[in-house]
Amino acid sequence: MEAKAQTRYIRVTAQKARRVVNLVRGQNAVEAAASLKFQPQAVATDVRKLIEPAIANARVKADKAGERFDERELVIKEIFVDEGPTMKRIQPRAQGRANRILKRSSHITVVVATPVAAKEGAK
Repeated sequence: MEAKAQTRYIRVTAQKARRVVNLVRGQNAVEAAASLKFQPQAVATDVRKLIEPAIANARVKADKAGERFDERELVIKEIFVDEGPTMKRIQPRAQGRANRILKRSSHITVVVATPVAAKEGAK
């Protein structure tokens, strides 16, 4: 059983988000969500809020298929960060010059799976 959740246009750079995402890749989904509560990075909250709906999506898929579901068995099979659009802004500087400010965004995707499905996808 595999379930996916994604969030788009998060106002954080992809580089900063990848630091947090790399901490939880391959972990148990419930434990990963719990550990992210104590991470100091601001994006950890967004990643935790994304893992929880992925778990809920897996529950709904299991109910539709009539399969047994235990959220403690779910593992984060895939989690990745893609760059989103960049907003370009101008900051005035001395002597009529201007600096460009790049306000970056990112898209985060999580795929949770039971360990059996995670091994089959690796083959």
